[in-house]
Amino acid sequence: MITENTKMVDLVHRNYSLISVLHRFGIALGFEDKTIREVCREKDLDIRFFLEIINSFLDHDYFPREHLISFPLQLIVDYLTQTHQDYLGKRIPEIEAIISDSENPCYEKEEHNFLLIKFFREYKNELIVHIRREDEKVFPYTLQVEQYYLTGRGPDPLTGYSIMDYLQEHDDIEEKLFDLKNIIIKYLPPPRNPDACYHVIAMLFDLEKDMQDHSRIEEKVLVPKVALMEKSIREQAHGDKSSGV
Repeated sequence: MITENTKMVDLVHRNYSLISVLHRFGIALGFEDKTIREVCREKDLDIRFFLEIINSFLDHDYFPREHLISFPLQLIVDYLTQTHQDYLGKRIPEIEAIISDSENPCYEKEEHNFLLIKFFREYKNELIVHIRREDEKVFPYTLQVEQYYLTGRGPDPLTGYSIMDYLQEHDDIEEKLFDLKNIIIKYLPPPRNPDACYHVIAMLFDLEKDMQDHSRIEEKVLVPKVALMEKSIREQAHGDKSSGV
């Protein structure tokens, strides 16, 4: 298990994919021999939250649902939002740049390159819709619920929408990503430019794994935490009505 005394450099050597997670916390490479505790202090990060995210990323069996639920929603929402920005601002454009490169196309025939670009952009558009719904509707709603739960101030957030509605409408975007990979691996012909094609596949596998971790935090931490607060707010409102308040 990673602890606050673990050196940041050892963390990256253990799993280089953590570089993207560090980026979401605002941590850049070049941390010398500093420990996690030292870097978190420099960046004014909640070290407990950082460790829970890192350890749950490294070991799915570790997943500390009870511990993560204890953190303020703002910490969880900020991390999830940074992840969205990473997907749309970096990962998706990098993949699209490779498959759209007309000078070094993946396939011999233009029709196959067209199909690859078409399928990828369909996936990208669905991902954008998925992320916008979370950023513009779901996350603000969760923070409003938390504020009302903690303070009792502000408009009642429970006006017809529920976090369970989000869970039901939560598209299985990972399944769509799997379909995209399968098109390349199974249905399109052998590539003319195998290096580019294999690079795209590797990036899609990395993205898929990262998105699975992302969804795990949403579905196993964010949703249960908000659902508990919604339940408490409803029970309080029912109690007030029963007592004539």
